[in-house]
Amino acid sequence: MRAIITVIGKDSVGILSKVSGACAEVGVNIVEVTQSVLQDMFAMIMLVEIDNSSVSFDQLKDNLDKVGELSNTRIHVMHEDIFNSMHKI
Repeated sequence: MRAIITVIGKDSVGILSKVSGACAEVGVNIVEVTQSVLQDMFAMIMLVEIDNSSVSFDQLKDNLDKVGELSNTRIHVMHEDIFNSMHKI
């Protein structure tokens, strides 16, 4: 199974490191990542594999919510099936 992680917020040092570190700690594999800094705003989208995660999907979301609070960003995690369903019209 895969999930989409989006991160939006004011740019600061270490955002990518904090998010990728939180994923690595629980066995979430980053398949693809794209990021941009638009003036002083940071935006990132990650495609991750969650099959080998040592935590539930809900726990992963909670973990990344905490990372978002600490890095002053908004982090959203969505299962790939939901993401694909939302974008089929």
